Amino acid sequence: MRQITTLQSHILAEEFKHPGASGTFSWILSALAVSAKIIASKMRRARLEDVLGALDSDNVQGEQQQKLDVIANEVLIRALGNREGVAIVASEENDEPLVMRDDPSGQRRYCVLFDPLDGSSNLDVAGGVGTIFSILRHDRRAPSATASVLQPGVQQAAAGYILYGSSTVFVLTTGSGVQMFVLDPSIGAFLLVEPNLRVPQTGKTYSCNEGNRKQFPEGYQRYLDWAQDNGYSSRYAGAMVADVHRTLLKGGVFLYPPTKKAPNGKLRLMYEANPMAMLMEQAGGKALAGAGRLMEIEPTEVHQRTSVVMGSADEVDRVVSFL
Repeated sequence: MRQITTLQSHILAEEFKHPGASGTFSWILSALAVSAKIIASKMRRARLEDVLGALDSDNVQGEQQQKLDVIANEVLIRALGNREGVAIVASEENDEPLVMRDDPSGQRRYCVLFDPLDGSSNLDVAGGVGTIFSILRHDRRAPSATASVLQPGVQQAAAGYILYGSSTVFVLTTGSGVQMFVLDPSIGAFLLVEPNLRVPQTGKTYSCNEGNRKQFPEGYQRYLDWAQDNGYSSRYAGAMVADVHRTLLKGGVFLYPPTKKAPNGKLRLMYEANPMAMLMEQAGGKALAGAGRLMEIEPTEVHQRTSVVMGSADEVDRVVSFL
């Protein structure tokens, strides 16, 4: 019989490995787990409670906000704001990072960045959506909240996502491999189902929005020609969480190339690309922006965008060979 390990017990076990740990980091992960349960519950009742559809407002990127975007954002801000170890939260839905605590004490605090509901356009059709998060160590010497969060992905203390689909899946890395948990609604706990998750080395599947193919640079178009000539299958869910989750489990490659409309790429470096890159690398895969390592990009803006190629190591190398 498989040993039962909850997300909470896993967090505590990891804390015990660090004798000097104060528990601050564990409390932040706990807040994210609680937020995930609340958001999952609200999503199951979204149609019944009439919170599907769009609002008459746009977010900072000029994209129309969905009702559940705002609800999920508020849940995360409130849950994280109650944690003493959180100095700053930054959301894709807010113009600027929010300072939760600003004092010169020596206590170690963190910045938590998140996309509250990735793929929210899937909500009205019951498609897969998710929450993506990144945790950084707060730099008390930084002159502003924005300056504190502008750190490259290699400096992330933890990253993960929650997929709200046929089940609620919590995937986490704290820099020592990738662990996958699934919510058991009968007991209200996330249970470990895949310790030390590893992405397959290869996989004959690619994931990208081929509706934009004519806008892709020629190298990406040549790769797609090659993949289709060599029996690769296309899978695209329209939510980065869902597409990367499948890639982690089944192998293959996830692509979001630059386009004529978005020459720097479309995905958000801080809220989407960096946390997913950390997960992919910790699982044995690769994550690039063009031909360079994604997590080494030095960010200059909180809402900076980037192109993405990530997935099985061999498949990422294959894409790069065409660029």
